[in-house]
Amino acid sequence: MTRIRRWWPAMAIALAACGGDGNGGQDPDDEGEPPVVGCTDGTLGASLIRVCFPADWNGGLVIYAHGYVQPDAPLAIPDDPFGPAPADEVITSLGYAYATTSYRDNGLVADLAVEDVADLEDEVRRTVRPDPTRVYLAGVSEGGLVAALAAERQGERYTGVLAACGPIGDFVRQLDYFNDVRVVFDYFFPGVIPGSAIEPPASVRSGWEATYAPAVIAALTADPDAMQELATVTGVPTAGVDAAGLAAAIAEVLSYNVYGSADVQDRVGGQPYDNAERVYAGSSNDTALNDDVARFTANILARASLSRYETQGSPEVEISILHTSGDAVVPFFHQVVYEQEVQSSGAGALLTRTDVDRFGHCNFSSDELLAAFSALPQ
Repeated sequence: MTRIRRWWPAMAIALAACGGDGNGGQDPDDEGEPPVVGCTDGTLGASLIRVCFPADWNGGLVIYAHGYVQPDAPLAIPDDPFGPAPADEVITSLGYAYATTSYRDNGLVADLAVEDVADLEDEVRRTVRPDPTRVYLAGVSEGGLVAALAAERQGERYTGVLAACGPIGDFVRQLDYFNDVRVVFDYFFPGVIPGSAIEPPASVRSGWEATYAPAVIAALTADPDAMQELATVTGVPTAGVDAAGLAAAIAEVLSYNVYGSADVQDRVGGQPYDNAERVYAGSSNDTALNDDVARFTANILARASLSRYETQGSPEVEISILHTSGDAVVPFFHQVVYEQEVQSSGAGALLTRTDVDRFGHCNFSSDELLAAFSALPQ
């Protein structure tokens, strides 16, 4: 199952109402030709890219940073539908150029993707004349982290950045959350998922969609009291969702552990999850839970290496962030923590925060995305 977090349909509507002048990106060079109307697919280094121009280009360029894709999926250009039409057709129909990249790899690649979206902007500027007059970077889920990191590390490139539903506040805490949900699930529902939180077997990854996700949902719905205890202990939100929806959401959270554990260990050079001293609370018997839950000790260097995915709360360009209060995949705490970090760094004037009171990951309406995007310089 290829899992990409995409929310371009509503963003396309938002862009229709935005215009104006701005600056962003690099100085032009002497290369480049007039843009070719339509979409051109190609490669850029190890990445697949798509760049699209309308006949009546308004000078704006929107670069899209897509969300998490399971590590073993083939590279693919994001190709999101908007009703009967692809997102690139909708965006260009509004007068904007559209560009997106597969990134050079799938999995946990937010740090590398910052460079990939920058390379994509450089490629547009190298090959097209005139240069874009304003450049926006918009990302969702893992792409939201890409956008926030880019705002801090390469903010001079962009007119504005939109980071939606991404793990932008505390990445170590996000990783621990995925693994905590797994170990607490295994405590309440032993044997449903083979292997452990840090070593999911390859057979579980390959059989997740067809076999193990349905088994997880069946186990959760058969014991709603244990499901509620799991949610309380781990912080999975429960407001605004019924039992079936909560079970599906917990299964989705668990999928990130199943698909991502080996990948993150490869990328940071060891096992970074640590719950050796964690005290879990909120169950009907916390003593038994803490005595019997699986415990793991992190490789210190691997855990320190997670810093490559951490924001510093120091954007160099205006950034608009938005998040749903009931996000079970990327919890709402990121929204709060990131704002606190930005305020502490003295960059509060660059931040616009939008909270959406709703259950679901990246579950935004068009109007909500429009308001968040419109807060950026136009």
